[in-house]
Amino acid sequence: MKTTLVWSLAVLFAGTLFGSSSIAAETRCGWLQNPTPANWWLVDGDGRWTISVQGGFQAAGMDNIPDLSQGDYVTTNRSYGYACACLNVTANPKTRRITQIYRVKQQALRVCRQDPALPRE
Repeated sequence: MKTTLVWSLAVLFAGTLFGSSSIAAETRCGWLQNPTPANWWLVDGDGRWTISVQGGFQAAGMDNIPDLSQGDYVTTNRSYGYACACLNVTANPKTRRITQIYRVKQQALRVCRQDPALPRE
């Protein structure tokens, strides 16, 4: 009986300890913007999410962002600009940062242009 109680409490404690820290991946779609070197963010229906700041924060998995200029893309500053994309990520809603990028799928610009939840370009 005591052994069962001890194991039950251990499992409950472990679930509380590790379960609360796990963050699930989510898909966020919107304007993926890279206006200047190393500055990246995503603007979706919930607002602006920081992905990278030059000389500062950088999400893990940046190498999972494809060359957006090979698809439907708007150039705004020489080789910089923005595209419409869906990202599978882990994000921190308190800091409004994307902390891990797992996958990026570029969309046609019209997809974001037609989404009423997104700001105009």
